[in-house]
Amino acid sequence: MARNRTVRYGGRALVLAATAAGLVAAVTVPAAAADGPDRRQLIADCASGEGKCTFNEPVLGTAYLGDFRQVSSSLHNCTTSPATQSMGWSDTVGSSDSAGVSVTAGGKLAGIIDLGVTATYSHTWSSSHTENSSLNMTMQPGEVGWISRAQVMQTVSGTWQTHYDSPKWGHYYWFVPETVTGPAANGTDGVSNAVVVKTRKMTASEKASCATGAHRGETFRLKR
Repeated sequence: MARNRTVRYGGRALVLAATAAGLVAAVTVPAAAADGPDRRQLIADCASGEGKCTFNEPVLGTAYLGDFRQVSSSLHNCTTSPATQSMGWSDTVGSSDSAGVSVTAGGKLAGIIDLGVTATYSHTWSSSHTENSSLNMTMQPGEVGWISRAQVMQTVSGTWQTHYDSPKWGHYYWFVPETVTGPAANGTDGVSNAVVVKTRKMTASEKASCATGAHRGETFRLKR
């Protein structure tokens, strides 16, 4: 009896220790936690297909507007009059996991997450979003202007379940809790994408370049 109690306790202790590390094995016999994989190895097996993976019980977070970032070239006005030009812009926003690693568009991991979200919410999940357009910009003399954009973002939290055909690290199944942040459809939870024109005054060196450089008296674009 004493031996049986020790085995059951040992198995429970392993699960608790593994959960704290973000990894849980389907425990059938006690095993040393040091013998298990790290998170990176399990996710790599999901991506390669060595592990048969699913993304279980996904939960979508509330949508929010992401950070603004420059999506166009910069327009420098070296003239003495306001200058208006049409500026094209393009923006691609991807997804990243809780470790900051990219979840690539069209990749195996993205596809697995999409299956889990679609099964739960009846709509697709995309790991990447691209938009492009153009916008008129008016720069005052001595100003630099550019276009910035912010994308609606959303988290999806769930658990990776990795199943192996034969035991690996002593088990057929391993579980990894995960949160992925990625682009959401415009208007999700009432939040909309935003595109704005931003300007600033030229620096002293930029002003000097306008006065004596090749762009003297011109409006020119500088690629980002």
